[in-house]
Amino acid sequence: MTAMSFIVLISGNGTNLQSIIDTIEAGQMNASLSAVISNNAEAYGLTRAKNHAIVTRVIDHRLYDSRDSFDQALHRCIQEFEPDYIVLAGFMRILGSAFINTYRHKILNIHPSLLPKYKGLNTYQRAMENRETEHGVSIHLVTSELDAGPVLMLGRYSIEEGNTLADLEQKGHRLEHRMYPKVLQWLSEKKLQIGNHGIEFEQQILRKPIEFDQ
Repeated sequence: MTAMSFIVLISGNGTNLQSIIDTIEAGQMNASLSAVISNNAEAYGLTRAKNHAIVTRVIDHRLYDSRDSFDQALHRCIQEFEPDYIVLAGFMRILGSAFINTYRHKILNIHPSLLPKYKGLNTYQRAMENRETEHGVSIHLVTSELDAGPVLMLGRYSIEEGNTLADLEQKGHRLEHRMYPKVLQWLSEKKLQIGNHGIEFEQQILRKPIEFDQ
């Protein structure tokens, strides 16, 4: 089976990127990373990629006068590599509708909440302020509406008395680093398939998110 090709977009530290790299290098995923692209030249994730001889590109959004012109530059860069999927891993830019429609069904994102709860930013703080008893991680397809695309996988953890924001972030990151490689592994194996007719998992229509088995 031909190896699947992913491009990863990052803005910062790249810990999810590292978990994906480690999974590929351990032979647990029939895939390759064609490139790592960042809108931030100082992102440590670029160093992580270079440490593993992965091609890197920087497209600094501050050099563009509009979201659309940035998106066009990003599109031109991605065209060089023709990836099967675009993986957002801590990419802190909202992509425009034209870009998303160009790569329909091909962009994945990871979000630190149990979607549809707590779209957007500051999810840990909002969950604590609302006295939630659980929080979690969602992996979803990217659509034009922010954090509203079909959810592929949910991972849950409990919020216990005395937990701090740092505790929740730590719990969330531990889940993220296991969940994202698993979803990409399933894509590479064709166990999970995404297309115009919907999402299939193990040849069955996915009618609700897969619950991550911890």
